[in-house]
Amino acid sequence: MPEARTRTPRERYRTQVRAEIKEHAWEQIAAAGASALSLNAIAKRMGMSGPALYRYFAGRDELITELIRDAYRSLADTFKEAADAGADLAGLAHALRAWALADPHRYFLVYGTPVPGYHAPEDVTEIAAETMAVILDACAALPSDAPAAPFDAHVDAHRQWADGHPAPAPALHRALVFWTRLHGVLSLELAGHFTGMGFDPALLFAAELDDLSEH
Repeated sequence: MPEARTRTPRERYRTQVRAEIKEHAWEQIAAAGASALSLNAIAKRMGMSGPALYRYFAGRDELITELIRDAYRSLADTFKEAADAGADLAGLAHALRAWALADPHRYFLVYGTPVPGYHAPEDVTEIAAETMAVILDACAALPSDAPAAPFDAHVDAHRQWADGHPAPAPALHRALVFWTRLHGVLSLELAGHFTGMGFDPALLFAAELDDLSEH
């Protein structure tokens, strides 16, 4: 295999500037949400002109796409590392919660309110599918002697979201329930909706996970 071409100083500088732009973008998102993202404001913070910054990102949508791509890549890598280390479905759940708590703004960029007018490109969708594939592997590995649920036949006939994964219908069902219920708890926790209610969100998350493991 040929060695990777050594990057030039100009290429390294470009990479550094793009990384700095993304850091400022995350700061904006943390302060006012993705809908308020402004390349001109970032340029001002960096002491650049607007046209100069547009040499690094063609527009707001390209910058948002890059941030979303990074977020999905981070979660997909987190799941892969957990699975390679032997994590079962419960282990994946705890990896998901740790990832979400580490950076709530990153979590909400991909699992919160969709950015108006934004449509994820195909490669971002493919990265997201990597995460679901790991979940489906874990669900398919679990023994299941429960009777078929009414939803099983439906999900088996509408399995395009599984991207060709051969998991049986009960595993597809379990993966969807795992994904929706745990994201529901995480979204409420990270948005602060449990504040003042007097219980530990971590224990609620664990209880939901226990309930999922019993079915």
